[in-house]
Amino acid sequence: MNEPIYTEEEQAEIDKINAMSHYDMCALWRFAPVGHRYFDHTKPFHEVFRKRLFEKFGGFTPEISKSLS
Repeated sequence: MNEPIYTEEEQAEIDKINAMSHYDMCALWRFAPVGHRYFDHTKPFHEVFRKRLFEKFGGFTPEISKSLS
């Protein structure tokens, strides 16, 4: 399958997502303001963020969830 082609700006944001820790991703998921660009379904960031958080890291752990409370 062909890899998606991103603009330089999109790739820079994707690189930021790929550098985020598991904890930082969970914190952003929980506390991001409404309309945050990483959760906009019309942008490629949404799917990159979702896959990294839930497929690579396995989503929230009880420890992370509790520490974010």
